[in-house]
Amino acid sequence: MPAQASAPSQPASMASPEAQKTGAAPAEENQVGTGAEKMGAPAPPYRKSWLARHFSLLRRDRQAQKAGQLFSGLLALNVVFLGGAFICSMIFNNVAVTLGDVWILLAALKALSLLWLLYYATCTTRHTHAMLFRDPHAGSIWVRGSLVLFGSCAICLNVFRVGYDVSHIHCKSQLELVFPVIEIVFIGAQTWVLWKHCKDCVQVQTNFTRCGLMLTLATNLLLWVLAVTNDSMHREIKAELSALVENFSGNDTNTCVCLNATVCEVFQKGYLMLYPFSTEYCLICCAVLFVMWKNVGRRLAPHTGARPGTPPFHLHGAIFGPLLGLLALVAGVCVFVLFQIEASGLAIARQYFILYYAFYVAVLPAMSLACLAGTAIHGLEERELDTLKNPTRSLDVVLLMGAALGQMGIAYFSIVAIVATRPHELLNRLILAYSLLIILQHIAQNLFIIEGLHRRPLWETAGKQEDEPPRRGSLLELGQDLRRASLAYIHSYSHLNWKRRALKEICLFLILCNLTLWMMPAFGIHPEFENGLEKDFYGYRTWFTIVNFGLPLGVFYRMHSVGGLVEVYLEA
Repeated sequence: MPAQASAPSQPASMASPEAQKTGAAPAEENQVGTGAEKMGAPAPPYRKSWLARHFSLLRRDRQAQKAGQLFSGLLALNVVFLGGAFICSMIFNNVAVTLGDVWILLAALKALSLLWLLYYATCTTRHTHAMLFRDPHAGSIWVRGSLVLFGSCAICLNVFRVGYDVSHIHCKSQLELVFPVIEIVFIGAQTWVLWKHCKDCVQVQTNFTRCGLMLTLATNLLLWVLAVTNDSMHREIKAELSALVENFSGNDTNTCVCLNATVCEVFQKGYLMLYPFSTEYCLICCAVLFVMWKNVGRRLAPHTGARPGTPPFHLHGAIFGPLLGLLALVAGVCVFVLFQIEASGLAIARQYFILYYAFYVAVLPAMSLACLAGTAIHGLEERELDTLKNPTRSLDVVLLMGAALGQMGIAYFSIVAIVATRPHELLNRLILAYSLLIILQHIAQNLFIIEGLHRRPLWETAGKQEDEPPRRGSLLELGQDLRRASLAYIHSYSHLNWKRRALKEICLFLILCNLTLWMMPAFGIHPEFENGLEKDFYGYRTWFTIVNFGLPLGVFYRMHSVGGLVEVYLEA
């Protein structure tokens, strides 16, 4: 053995002197390292430059995704700040920065977003490995339906705007016709792309796609901010009506007056009626674009998909919920029609405001009690909480809570105005009660929907029980186990049957009530702006901004609540 061990050492000693010198340094380093370990001193760390460490992190997929999200988010933030600075300058110093300057900026942003949308639809999605995954939870049918509905209304709004400008072409610049036309093209292309690709999880050109999505989201957000704060068209219509009255009485004015009063009245009514739909459309587009942005580069598990056991929408013997909901719907339609007929005149009589708010004061407590009862039934249920990470559900909860701030904000401003002025009159008491009840109803309904969305669906619970492996044992033990399991199953589901039935009744009642409360502020004249109390207290410009900020969020909240209640109904 010693002879064999010494044999390999002989060729090593025959190596060249250069090799021996070259190997001397590692040997010395090993000796130093061994000595350091023996002495207990730490070995010197292997150091890289900051640039090398930074790029080594970016090569990793997760870090690259975070860097892309950060960069695109900063891009959107800067665009929003730039547009916000333009809009605020227009509001506070409309001499230096005019509405035309803001329109030019938004036209440039819409043109860039439009180019990216067309590139995404025609080039990015055509790549071989671009669409390996699609998010089954994103882009539900009610979201896409709302996108098409409000997009069509926004296009009609701009058509009315073009018609109004054409009828005043003798005293207006022809350049003003360009901006509504650009917006019509932008809305049409954006609606088509979002309808078709809202479920995409893009795997190619991820950074460019994120930046394009954030640019389009920022553009929609600025369009919403401008629609909330810009009352130039409303003031122009009001000034024209005043000028017509002056001309009729024989006093000449310098106001630009339409040559055909009948046609202009159609354009004015159409514009004022469809104005909230434009802000609503921008909010829906922002939500869809944000979901698409979160899904860029996302890889779903192979089993992720639509739940095959999801039952279709059936009444399942529910009687009282649909009946009470239909009663509220019919009453709401009658009140709405009466109020709109009265609003078509020069002034709205006081009793119609009393009728409108009395309907709300009657419906909102019933909805609040139904939500509280549903939340209590959720607490008595034996279904497990669904704790799995679900980005779509998390976004639904955030949108539900955020959209509720619209009507709640208007309600708080109304409460302050009423308490500070005339709280003892009948109409003001009704408005005060309406404001308090709307806050309570939003809180109760949010609790009920969020609690229901976080409950595991019934078919998943049953499937989990069925998937349990059978235990080994004798035939007699197996029969006894099956008998005990079947008795427990029958007892459990007969015990839960009344809870499920009550939840379905509550959900159907709330669905019809929310549809009623969605219809009334979405179409026609808004009593919050027409009753005059808050407008006189806060001033026209301030109250216009508050109402235009809150009402579209309120309409979005009602529509989003219907989608959440349908999901709670199906999972009950």
